[in-house]
Amino acid sequence: MRYAAYRLGDKAMKILEERILRDGVVKPGGILKVDSFLNHQIDPQLCYEMAQEIHRLFEGERITKILTIEASGISVAVMTGLVFGVPAVFAKKAAGRNTSSEVYSSPVYSYTKQVTKDVIVAKEYLSAGDRVLIVDDFLAMGSALEGLCDIVAQAGAEAVGAAVVIEKAFQPGGDRLRAGGLRVEALARVRSMSDESLEFVKE
Repeated sequence: MRYAAYRLGDKAMKILEERILRDGVVKPGGILKVDSFLNHQIDPQLCYEMAQEIHRLFEGERITKILTIEASGISVAVMTGLVFGVPAVFAKKAAGRNTSSEVYSSPVYSYTKQVTKDVIVAKEYLSAGDRVLIVDDFLAMGSALEGLCDIVAQAGAEAVGAAVVIEKAFQPGGDRLRAGGLRVEALARVRSMSDESLEFVKE
């Protein structure tokens, strides 16, 4: 099924909600699995349309970099960079032999894997003049976004906001980040979910 016909705004986000209801799987422990279209198998058309919606939300913010964390946020971040016409940078969870020795680093706790890892961004890819939009697939406890905000601050850059595909609004991450002054926009906000049902926040 192709999604070329749907447009931005409320209609597009309704399509995203319908896709989550149709293809998402709720796993024990409050995990929503969307592997079939977002973070294992990727629907490029859907990612592109979501990137256009993110652009609509943050248009005029003079964004110079898109920042995400590997690996699940990369597809949406790259599409968002394409729409904004700016580079997309992703924080790595492990340093390789070809990784720069000059890096920004921040600890990030993974809710799904229940481990804490330092994520890194080479200093050459973020600078004090950058206006950074953080993009990720999920927002639950907020650790990933907090870590990315920390990296932006280390660079002396400005985090103009964060855009996430799915926010678990029943978990505290979004509220805490907003209370701390970060603009957070979610394309779909899940109010509650169980083995039997999944409900979205109605604005």
